[in-house]
Amino acid sequence: MEVKKIAVIGSGTMGRGIAYSAALSGFEVTLQDISAEALEKAKNDNGSLANNSVEKGYITSEERDNVQRNITYTTELQKAVEHADLVIEAILEIMELKIDTFKKVEEFAPEHAILATNTSTMSPTEIGAQMKKPDQFVAMHFFNPVHRMKLIEIIRGMDTSDKTVEIIRQVSEKMGKETVEVNEFPGFVTSRMNLIIGNEAMNMLMEGVASAEDIDKAIKLGLNHPMGPFEMADLVGLDSRLRNMESLYHALGEKYRPSPLLVKYVKAGRLGRKSGQGIYTYK
Repeated sequence: MEVKKIAVIGSGTMGRGIAYSAALSGFEVTLQDISAEALEKAKNDNGSLANNSVEKGYITSEERDNVQRNITYTTELQKAVEHADLVIEAILEIMELKIDTFKKVEEFAPEHAILATNTSTMSPTEIGAQMKKPDQFVAMHFFNPVHRMKLIEIIRGMDTSDKTVEIIRQVSEKMGKETVEVNEFPGFVTSRMNLIIGNEAMNMLMEGVASAEDIDKAIKLGLNHPMGPFEMADLVGLDSRLRNMESLYHALGEKYRPSPLLVKYVKAGRLGRKSGQGIYTYK
């Protein structure tokens, strides 16, 4: 099966990034969200990203026009998925919410459609078990910012077919991404490593080992990471980071216990870039 039409469910940072990258690669994309306001923000952000990319020479003006032409924005789930070859969900990391969303998607999506969850910790086996065709269910773990990050983790559920994995690999390659195939286990590969680093950074900040700026600088210049752990946490959202830590803590034990400082920041509403204040303050 050749994937031509992709539906992306959820227009937050990851959803709109996936939609942008897919549209830039020539796919017909429908981006759906229950919030018209969120969709308008996603449309404006993708437009700004495309324009800035032209100014910096990353893409041509023709590619920018293709991005704008290839993405349709809608609040209607049926309209988004009824002709889709691939549906990618990018909503909150809450298992019950994901399962409920995919059950609704199944009502309207074509029989041949592949269903994929963009998740960093959730079990594709558990979600797929609730689907009519678990062999056509898989996890695609994109990385933020999607248009720049080259990796997609493809995570098999227990019933995911080889055909489904191969289709997802082909789609990923068309989007200009490299892939790794992961057999499902809590946290997969990258999240297990990234969460440990980020949580230890929070503990070091709490203990007064160094400032947030110096910890980020040390990791970037000393370990050659493109972003420091606090920059990354603010980008993905401290609330999302906490949910992921709690998920792995329950699955894998004590070493993933969330830092008390992370819990405190989330309780204070300091969620990162999206709230204007996290570890750092943003205009």
